[in-house]
Amino acid sequence: ILPGGFDPGAYRTRTLASDWSFRKMVNLELGLNAPPYVHLCDLEFLAYRRGATASEDARGWFETKQPCAPDLLADIAKEIAVLVRGFRKGHKKVLVLDLDNTLWGGVVGDDGLEGIEIGDTSPRGEAFKTFQRYILSLAGRGILLAVSSKNDHEKAIEPFDKHPEMVLRPQHFVSFKANWNPKSENIREMAAELNLGLDSFVFVDDNPAEIEIVRQFLPEVSTILLGPDPAAYTRELQDSRYFEPRSITAEDAGRTAQYRQEAERRTLLASATDMDAYLASLEMEATLREFNPIDAPRIAQLINKSNQFNLTTRRRTEAEVLELAGDPGAAAFTIRLRDRFGDHGLIAVIIAKIVPGKGGPVFEIDTWLMSCRVLKRQVEQETLNEIARLARLHSCAEIRGVYIPTAKNGMVRDLYPQMGFRPASGSETHTEYLLDTGAYEAVPTQIRITGRSYESRSSHFASTASF
Repeated sequence: ILPGGFDPGAYRTRTLASDWSFRKMVNLELGLNAPPYVHLCDLEFLAYRRGATASEDARGWFETKQPCAPDLLADIAKEIAVLVRGFRKGHKKVLVLDLDNTLWGGVVGDDGLEGIEIGDTSPRGEAFKTFQRYILSLAGRGILLAVSSKNDHEKAIEPFDKHPEMVLRPQHFVSFKANWNPKSENIREMAAELNLGLDSFVFVDDNPAEIEIVRQFLPEVSTILLGPDPAAYTRELQDSRYFEPRSITAEDAGRTAQYRQEAERRTLLASATDMDAYLASLEMEATLREFNPIDAPRIAQLINKSNQFNLTTRRRTEAEVLELAGDPGAAAFTIRLRDRFGDHGLIAVIIAKIVPGKGGPVFEIDTWLMSCRVLKRQVEQETLNEIARLARLHSCAEIRGVYIPTAKNGMVRDLYPQMGFRPASGSETHTEYLLDTGAYEAVPTQIRITGRSYESRSSHFASTASF
């Protein structure tokens, strides 16, 4: 915590010998140099919000070595709770925006393009423009932007195309629904189109009636009712804390483009008459890579936020991911996929462990998760092909898969039986399946494997694993 006393006055910023500058430098160095798996509770920022002198308690320090004022201790406890919750529950993924009096002042249908308030010519217009800049920065972190507005589509889209002061443009949105349907229906349709759960959505509006309708019909969706002053909109969205990242990866920066490419793939699929020909036309290429430090933030991100195509929903930190990268008794790899429309990025994570069995070592699938964007692209079959290949390299006669049901992963309930596994045991909490490694025949797919970065380590895994 930075000191609140004036000494040595304005000179404090000109020398590291001052207590204030020294602490500030140490805090900055700690943050910039901390490894990605370390999560910091920023006491300096919390004290700044409350006020330096209000955060200090000299008497408490001398009497009990209490480091700060009781009120700040409560802020610290809340912040730690937020950090811990974030380890197991990721941030929201989609920001759904109203338009009139949310992204600009006025009603575009009544006031026209020239009559709305947006831009640097007035205080309110500047506030709306600043709000749009912040929203665009969220898109740079991988947050998907969408619009749900009661408007004629042509009128609603016009400012994004033609107004020179608009920061947000049509290409920044993955879904744009301007119609006269209930906004709750629009959001439900977006969830289906994007293949995301409703609990991934945040809806922002200045109209309390619209907020209440969404709350009643879609209770899973988080909502933010904006106040009357657009100057406060950015802070209101920031302080909701719905979009705080633990890390920002290269895939995050291209998230909007990925979903727009997915819309192009859906258009092609709608016109296709033969599924196999459609998949071949995608010209898919996959790269399989063992866990490594470069991918660790993205791997941990997927492990902690993937809920639907996730057989066990076991969560791991970046530190645990890095441990698996060097574990000789595990086979942990990722899959990257690209096609002629663009790069999907890292879309699948598989963690298997070699465990003792009655007839010898068993290749047990600890984690198998995939991005829902690549469902029905034969990635599942190619993944099992690779699992079986590795099981043979590890001299495992059987592959064991476990399904642990959750409220969100019902879509993979029957994945193992569909892929040739037989039930082995089961209870209310989990079901185990087995597959004979020797009897499995690789399924031909339309995916071309362009590389396996851990090929040279496979024999090392097999020779060093202990049972």
